[in-house]
Amino acid sequence: MSADQPAAAPTGPPEGPPVCPRHPDRVSYVRCQRCGRPTCPECQRQAAVGVQCVDCVAEAARAAPANRTVFGGTVRAGRPVVTIGIIAACVVSFLLQQVDPTWTLRWGFWPAGGELEPWRFLTVAFLHSPTGVIHIVFNMLALWMVGPFLEQALGRARFAALYGLSAVAGSVGVLLLASPLEDSWVTLTVGASGAVFGLFGAVFVVMRRMRRDVRSIAVVIGLNIVIGFVVPNIAWQAHLGGLVAGAALAAAFAYAPKERRGAVAVGATVLLGLLLVLLAVGKYALV
Repeated sequence: MSADQPAAAPTGPPEGPPVCPRHPDRVSYVRCQRCGRPTCPECQRQAAVGVQCVDCVAEAARAAPANRTVFGGTVRAGRPVVTIGIIAACVVSFLLQQVDPTWTLRWGFWPAGGELEPWRFLTVAFLHSPTGVIHIVFNMLALWMVGPFLEQALGRARFAALYGLSAVAGSVGVLLLASPLEDSWVTLTVGASGAVFGLFGAVFVVMRRMRRDVRSIAVVIGLNIVIGFVVPNIAWQAHLGGLVAGAALAAAFAYAPKERRGAVAVGATVLLGLLLVLLAVGKYALV
């Protein structure tokens, strides 16, 4: 005959109150609606029903498709950081031109110097005439007028590529139309005008693609082209080079098939860069 045995007492330590996984020192009886883990007030995020923890919110954000513009750029709220960054770099460079007499000569472009110091093809776009503020004011005003629109429409990366390659194309334009037998071969050029003209050309293309009225930007481009030929000491060659390159690259961005926008953007950027290099190398090989 057997007697009933008492139930065995639990051997493990008693369970404590639930704590937040991110902050084990904080007791929380509120649980995430997605994963069920406790979440303290600092880690709680209000959801449609109840609350979620910050980890689940971040995971959902990564999984959600990004909002895209009509040209595939990521829709971003807030300031146009690339445009502001370019303007800030130009302003800082202009101030350095005032305090350092060698700054302009160190980073400006002239055809004879570009062969051995090719970075000048780009750095020239961050310099302006050190003897007055009109040059930089007009260029920065133009950049602020069109930069945020293009940055939002195309996305930050493509906008930065557009500005940089337009700047280089402006210098290549100066190089191609210069002669080693003339003063133009050793004439220093400065300014963001080539890059800005590239943005003008891009605005024209993008607005045409959006079926919007392009008469205003066409007038701006036409007037600035005329000014380049009428007013002395303006590198109209840089304007022309930047305009053509900016319009061409923007056309690749704007007219790329939706399912191949990324590949077309990278390919067009690389091809334009290679073309500019080949044009510069070819010109130097002929002199």
